[in-house]
Amino acid sequence: MRVAKTTPSYRLHALGARPGLLRGAGGAAIEGEVWALPTGAIGTLLASVPAPLGFGTVELQDGACLGFLAEAAGVADAPDITRFGGWRAWLARRDA
Repeated sequence: MRVAKTTPSYRLHALGARPGLLRGAGGAAIEGEVWALPTGAIGTLLASVPAPLGFGTVELQDGACLGFLAEAAGVADAPDITRFGGWRAWLARRDA
């Protein structure tokens, strides 16, 4: 639907082929995407998302939405890519 930024209270980690967003101290505003999903598809989506990601409320600069957040233990050894400001920006930089 649109691009959005979180409030400046999140850290972003690279979990292999996917991002891991974690709420915590020393965070930044992270760019992401807001998608519309039919209610009937939510269960299928949730079942396909592997740990350490879970479903929760993500605080955006213009409100809040449901999204995926990482568990702290699941990102302990993952690279912190917060300084890039978002997953797509990190991918572009990594692939350059």
